[in-house]
Amino acid sequence: MNEESMIYLDNAATSHPKPDSVLQAVNQALTEFNANPGRSGHKRALNAARVVLECREALGNFLGAEDPMRIIHCFNCTDALNLAIKGCLRQGDHVIASLLEHNSVLRVLSELEARGRISLTLIAPEENGILNPEHYAAAIRPNTRLAVMTQASNVLGTLQPVTNFCQLMRRQGILSLVDGAQAAGIVQVNIQKMGCSLYAFPGHKGLMGPQGTGGLYVAPHVELRPLREGGTGSLSESMRQPSELPDRFESGTVNLPGIAGLLAGVNWVMPRRAQLRDHERMLTSALLEGLASIPGVSIYGERNPAARVGVVSFNLEDIQSGAVADALDRRNIAVRGGLHCAPGTHQFLGTTAQGAVRVSIGPSNNLSDIEALLRSIRQIAQNGTT
Repeated sequence: MNEESMIYLDNAATSHPKPDSVLQAVNQALTEFNANPGRSGHKRALNAARVVLECREALGNFLGAEDPMRIIHCFNCTDALNLAIKGCLRQGDHVIASLLEHNSVLRVLSELEARGRISLTLIAPEENGILNPEHYAAAIRPNTRLAVMTQASNVLGTLQPVTNFCQLMRRQGILSLVDGAQAAGIVQVNIQKMGCSLYAFPGHKGLMGPQGTGGLYVAPHVELRPLREGGTGSLSESMRQPSELPDRFESGTVNLPGIAGLLAGVNWVMPRRAQLRDHERMLTSALLEGLASIPGVSIYGERNPAARVGVVSFNLEDIQSGAVADALDRRNIAVRGGLHCAPGTHQFLGTTAQGAVRVSIGPSNNLSDIEALLRSIRQIAQNGTT
């Protein structure tokens, strides 16, 4: 089958297709003002620096940050989460996270725990897959420094009570980190109203930017150590890393083509936010209803489309999720099977051996895509994965 005819339903991994404006911005960055931002005073370098600043300002406005200089350009959400976690923790700290976290959180924290740097408590969700902030509060110890909560599970799709969580942690004097990987650009985010200390997000998912982009918001009361030191184009007379944001955390050459594309992605999403969310809800509702009508299908996560993002995971009887995903791929439908880098979530669901088939909806999908997927699942249910 032709690649162009593929029904792409793997937007939780990376959004596709990108808007034309994103492709044009990446090309322009590599042709018209290809230079190193902040390293020289010539026109190309100044134009490059302008794009980096404009993207920072657009992200700050989009996410409701009080100061765009507190938005740090990162290479992806994993990079942002590593900076947030490793930058704030000290020897002997206690951290609270949840079983629903992605390995971008769990592996970082587990490695620090294995080295004897921190102690770690993992909170299980309630039966409906929702995390209870009060369970975090009950786990607080005198040495608790950081608490982490995903805004939307990359397996369940369920939106979590991050505002209540952040405000509760702030009252307790605990730093709060929100993983916005599956939420930024998809649901309304206002960092100031949320009250989080740190907010990590990717550029290549809901914000429609290229891969290799992302960011971290750092609240004014948070002090972080940089993960790397080096050239920043500022204070070059000093051998010490600058203390000012964002330079403190952006050593080395930034991803100019990616940032230019991310700026275009944010500008594309911004005026369409409400429309995109309504479209996603409509398709998610159709998907959930259709899956529920197929014998042998088990659906995971919240059934109310308003309480989740367009990420729906399911299993078909006892068939391995990878086999179902491969069968759909042969029908030119792209989904993802397996564990989705979320072992704690599958431990909670009891699907560690089978995994789950994940369908994730994007702006370019339509009802005919969902109907084609459902027809294929019915065929697999009747005839097997061959």
